[in-house]
Amino acid sequence: MLAKTVSVSVYGIDAYMVEVEVDIARGLPAITVVGLPDAAVKESRDRVKAAVVNAGYRFPPTRLTINLAPADTKKEGPSFDLPIAVGVLAATQQLPGAKLRDYAIVGELALDGGIRPVRGCLPMALGCKAAGLKGMLLPAANAPEAAVVGGLDVLPVEKLPDAVGFLADKLPIEPHRVDFGEVFRQAAHYDVDFADVKSQEHVKRALTVAAAGDHNALMIGPPGAGKTMLAQRLPTILPHLGTEESLETTKIYSVAGLLPAKQALLATRPFRSPHHTISDAGLVGGGTYPRPGEVSLAHHGVLFLDELPEFNRKTLETLRQPLEDGRVTIARALGSVTFPSEIMLVAALNPCPCGYYTDPRKECHCTPTQIQNYLSRISGPLLDRIDIHVEVPSVHYQALRSPAASESSAQIRERVTAARERQRGRFQGDKVFTNARMTSKHIKKHCALDDQAEQVLRQAMNELALSARAYTKILKVSRTIADLADSDAIRVEHVTEAIQYRSLDRNLWA
Repeated sequence: MLAKTVSVSVYGIDAYMVEVEVDIARGLPAITVVGLPDAAVKESRDRVKAAVVNAGYRFPPTRLTINLAPADTKKEGPSFDLPIAVGVLAATQQLPGAKLRDYAIVGELALDGGIRPVRGCLPMALGCKAAGLKGMLLPAANAPEAAVVGGLDVLPVEKLPDAVGFLADKLPIEPHRVDFGEVFRQAAHYDVDFADVKSQEHVKRALTVAAAGDHNALMIGPPGAGKTMLAQRLPTILPHLGTEESLETTKIYSVAGLLPAKQALLATRPFRSPHHTISDAGLVGGGTYPRPGEVSLAHHGVLFLDELPEFNRKTLETLRQPLEDGRVTIARALGSVTFPSEIMLVAALNPCPCGYYTDPRKECHCTPTQIQNYLSRISGPLLDRIDIHVEVPSVHYQALRSPAASESSAQIRERVTAARERQRGRFQGDKVFTNARMTSKHIKKHCALDDQAEQVLRQAMNELALSARAYTKILKVSRTIADLADSDAIRVEHVTEAIQYRSLDRNLWA
């Protein structure tokens, strides 16, 4: 007897449909799973058998062959437990097969027949909708994230008999519904604010410029100056996350299994701050079954690398492609996977190994050679890809105790959003949305300089020995500063400010 059910799996962050075929034949009791299953899929044999029996159904004492098609694609994870169990019951005629082709089924089975959550249900739901299925049976814990996909019946089930009852037309299950707009509004809030930061007005200005143009930034200063505090608040001044951006980011977190419980969507800009001991695969993604790394988890948000020179230099070099292309491509023998990684890179470092070289209140004991070796851990090509370098001095007691109110994130975000809107209007029709992503063609068209500004930039190029990439970065940042000033033309003061944001090019620690 042969039965077929429909399931869905994820490769990278995209879903693909899987047909689960269960064949019962004469022979000694045995269960064979084919179709390139990994260890977790092979172990489903024992979970399915125990779950079927403990849920009160009969498991056939014959030979079972389970095929997961397409057979040339690697299958991973425990999400095939439920569709295999349903297929076994249909093959043994304990369940009619009339509705099996209309619904995709996913879920991990507990030994008592309960259904546990699985990863990637949002992209799975999108895949089911694209395939034209009527609905999807999935673990109740995963229902909120899948229900944001309109036009698909998302049916939550908590145990195997629930799924069987629905497919046999004996147990009605109401599709899980969510109000997309309400979910978005409830989740769209931050717990921190730029108003918490005392003093550091010039650093706030630099980060405002970075946020307005989507530029990468580097903060240099002694310990305790507030570099981490400032970086944590950077997402709060970025424009609100759009619907498409939210869905794309949520897909990544769903696949990684990092979506918070009972939260259907990510409605705030992600902020990721990995430890400096992170591996290459942890930072940019990878593994036998490719998973997104920190650079993809920060998609449409901020990736913060604290104590930048402490990171492995080889690991840092893997950031070059994501910073340039906005995506990470991981090649494997069976194919390649691309993860999106449109991020703002924000890094922080001390000016020397002890941290106090630029602090007027504490003496630095580092030798010039130690300082040079410390800073040389960061390669020139990586520094070239960071648009803005800003010094963060230590904060004095008077500033910390000052009752003066600081500007809030909401006020700064208004200016940033207005600048972003100018950029969207400028690049309308192109696949570019921010100044940081401009190509050479856009720079020639939108970054024209008058004679005075040209002279200032020429002098800076000669005296600082700037690279060609640094030259284009200055032009992009100048364009952003002009946008914040609501100016169509790039004036000399805009170029001068942009040049000031190249601290490491000015050889401050020579």
